[in-house]
Parts: sequence; C-alpha cells; structure tokens
Amino acid sequence: MKKIIIICGPTGIGKTSFAIKIARSFNGEIVSADSMQIYKQMNIGTAKPDSEELNLAFHHLIDFIDPKDNFDAGIYVKAADTAITNIARKGKTPVVAGGTGLYIRALLHGLLRSKPLNEKTVSQLENELKERGNTFLHKRLEQCDPEAAGSIHPNDVFRTLRALEFFLTNNQKISDWQNKHNFNDQRYDFIKIGLYMEREKLYERINKRVDIMLNQGLLKEVVTLIENGYSLDLKPMQSIGYKHMGMFINNEVDWDEAVRLLKRDTRRYAKRQFTWFNKDKQIIWVKPSEIEKAKQLVKDFLT
Repeated sequence: MKKIIIICGPTGIGKTSFAIKIARSFNGEIVSADSMQIYKQMNIGTAKPDSEELNLAFHHLIDFIDPKDNFDAGIYVKAADTAITNIARKGKTPVVAGGTGLYIRALLHGLLRSKPLNEKTVSQLENELKERGNTFLHKRLEQCDPEAAGSIHPNDVFRTLRALEFFLTNNQKISDWQNKHNFNDQRYDFIKIGLYMEREKLYERINKRVDIMLNQGLLKEVVTLIENGYSLDLKPMQSIGYKHMGMFINNEVDWDEAVRLLKRDTRRYAKRQFTWFNKDKQIIWVKPSEIEKAKQLVKDFLT
C-alpha cells in the first residue's frame, strides 16, 4: 500500500502552514481534504492557501469544482486517489491535509454503502424538501435517527436525505449501520497527525480569522458570486460565512449580528470537528508549535 501522511484538525488551527512544513521537509505535495476549498470563486470564506503558500508546496484538489456542481465523498475519494497516485509516481510524498473528517475516513477506509438508492423514496423526500424545507427534513431525521441527525448539519441536505432514505429503505438507522462497520478495510498505509490547542485559544484564533476574512472582502466575494448567477440556495452558498453574508444582504440581520453569528457558528463547527476527530484512536495529537515532533513521527513512519 502507498504510504501517505494525514494532517487533520479543526478549522482555524493552522493546518495549511503545518502541512506545508511537513511537505517541504519530506519532498511532498499536498492533497486537500477540505469540502469547501474545492469550489472555484469561493476563496476568502474557505481560507484557501494564498499565492505564497501555493508556491511553497503544490496543492491538489482545491479550486477545481463549480459551486453549482454536485460533489460528495465518493467523488472526493476518486479524485484524491488519482492525485496520490500521480504524486507517488513522481517519487514524492502525498500529504493529505484538511478538516473534513468524512473525506479522510472515506479515503482511508472506503465508503459505507448498502443497497442501491431507492429512486421512489428519494423522489418523495426531494418533494418534501421543496415543499417544507431542509429544517423539516432534519427534524424528521432527529425523530428516526437522533445520532445521525446530531452529526449532520441541518443545511447539509445531501447527507440528511441519504440518512432518511437509508432508514426508509432498510428500516434501519444509518448510524447503527455505520457503528457496526469496524473500518478494518484499509486503503493506504498512513500516519495520522491531529492538531490541537486549548479550546479558548482556538476560539480566539477563529474570531480573529473571521475579522481578517471580513477585512479581505468576504462580503464582496459573496455579492460577486450572486451577480455571477450563484443562488444563495446552493449548498456551498449555505456554508459558514457565505450563509451569514447572504443573511445580511437579504436584510435578515444587521451587520453586527451577521458577524456575531458567523463567529459563533465557526466556533461551533470547530467543536463538532473536535468531537469527530476525538473518536479516532489512530490520531497522534500534537500542538501546531510541535512541528519538530511531527517531523520525527513522519520520518519514523517513512523509514
């Protein structure tokens, strides 16, 4: 199996700069595992690597999908597999870096699949979505599978629909089925390094990063996307940052409230990421400042 390095952790903790240092130390190239940095024209709100960072290390799977196009973990795995193969063929080290835990899990262990999709059930659920909205469907999921609902954001329509379709088709909770899967299937030989810091310090960093994004022109970025024909109803436009600017644009909240909600929801997202990664016993945890410790771990893994 190909050897790959995983750098993961919550938003705002410094994964990009950390991964670049690892990549430069081990002749590596970076494969993004971020579900938002894939989208074109969405740069500020997704905290994509800037030009200087891109010059320091080659990055794959960023800025290559139109926001109107469908994208999921299955598509990600195929694209990441291709990137990793190409990196390995060049004799370089693949460094997978990002905070989307589902993408990382799918890449390392494969996707959980059961029966083929029931098209009739999917059609009925999509009609309910149009008539009653995503909040209604998420509350319906809470009733039949509270564990799944707790791990799926109400705006993540794709995963909400999939979990409901699974339950209605199989009369089984998707969370129960997932918990029974022990992930013994391993697609790569890997070392997984997670970044952590004190919660309050991270929240401080998140608040400052939001201020930086706003100063860089996040509002203008969202306005430009709308002018270019990207509806605020699109899944990427309902993500953190873009949703909040959209609320301000639509006069649903004033500026101060939009900023407050943006910071709050980003902190909550970081907390959910911590919860996800803390369940993973394969992660070796280091602080962002412990780069030399991480380099030694990687060196031991690769030799």
